[in-house]
Amino acid sequence: MRRILTILVVWGLAAAAAHAQSCSGMTVGQLTSLNGYVPFPASNLWNTNIALAPVDVNSANLINSIGPNVTVHADFGSGTYNGQSIGIPYQVVAGSQAKVTIKLGAYADEDDPGPMPVPSNALIEGYPKPGNGDRHVLVLDKDSCWLYELGNAKLNSSNVWTADAASVWDMTISEARPYTWTSADAAGLPIFPGLIRYDEVAAGAIHHAIRFTIPTTRQAFIAPASHWASSNTGANVPPMGTRLRLKASFDISKYSATNQVILKAMQQYGLILADNGSAIYISGAPDPRWNNDDLHNLGKVKGSDFEVVQMGAIITTQNVPVGSDPTITSFTANPTSISAGQLVTLSWTTKNAEYNIVTNVGVVRGSSVVVSPSATTTYKLESTNQYGRTTKSVTVTVH
Repeated sequence: MRRILTILVVWGLAAAAAHAQSCSGMTVGQLTSLNGYVPFPASNLWNTNIALAPVDVNSANLINSIGPNVTVHADFGSGTYNGQSIGIPYQVVAGSQAKVTIKLGAYADEDDPGPMPVPSNALIEGYPKPGNGDRHVLVLDKDSCWLYELGNAKLNSSNVWTADAASVWDMTISEARPYTWTSADAAGLPIFPGLIRYDEVAAGAIHHAIRFTIPTTRQAFIAPASHWASSNTGANVPPMGTRLRLKASFDISKYSATNQVILKAMQQYGLILADNGSAIYISGAPDPRWNNDDLHNLGKVKGSDFEVVQMGAIITTQNVPVGSDPTITSFTANPTSISAGQLVTLSWTTKNAEYNIVTNVGVVRGSSVVVSPSATTTYKLESTNQYGRTTKSVTVTVH
């Protein structure tokens, strides 16, 4: 049995390494090509083909709640509207990108603390005039395969990033937020994997579900969501994470090649409910190559053209799963007292942690990291899983 477990662990590490290698093929820059890379494993719910999945028994009522005559709207495109770009932007950075402190705001107790590799010129949703919208900032680290997402992000007068929501996602695993925790998205989901991007449409296929919004959601969620943003408890109101599928009988042949790629993805991977907003607004990244008039033709698709894919357990205030937070068996520094410039190895042992963050260092894999503090510093290890977070600190004294 021990040999089998060892083989599985080695296989898992090898799989993560292979996935990280495919991450490295992304092009560094703003709104660049992922060159075929799809974030998260193929088994992740974002990447699961649900073309043959059963229809939910309550599908008709849920569609009626959304609105059978409501039409799809592409909430992305080229150019600007009222001075703002159309869609949610992103940037790909190299592993050498400097990590900076993120000053956390409204949801600090549920945020990931960073530091994070957010460039000072990172595109904010709504650029060049972000205004008072969601102001999302999305950053993909191509060398380490991490995804960083901020909500209500601003670069203040001191050149420090502030955000009301901050989350980090390990793109080599099917990471999930702790139950009832939010993220940069109201449903507690990552935003980036649900965006429609020009590079994937131009390549001929979208291999993931699409993020969408509706005005009224339920005080509940289903996987892969982890958070609700409503006080409505109606059983016929969609919970966060609800997955719509464009009916197989819907004829996509009369649409342009671009829109056929998008509609085919709706039939194969569906839409995942991620936030409160306008009805059936689907999310994508801005790009000057989009044809806005063509995208507008998606408005011929109505709510009644969709069905709700069978939902798993619906989590409400009455049945939030409970379990054990991660265990930090040890968190040590060697040595603990140094002269300025000397190297220190921080080491840890954890159990049941999905990911670990060391303050002043950032998110980490493995069981150790080398630091070189210039002044006496207290490092805090934050270990997180679906049930919560555990912390432990160690101080390195610099003489």
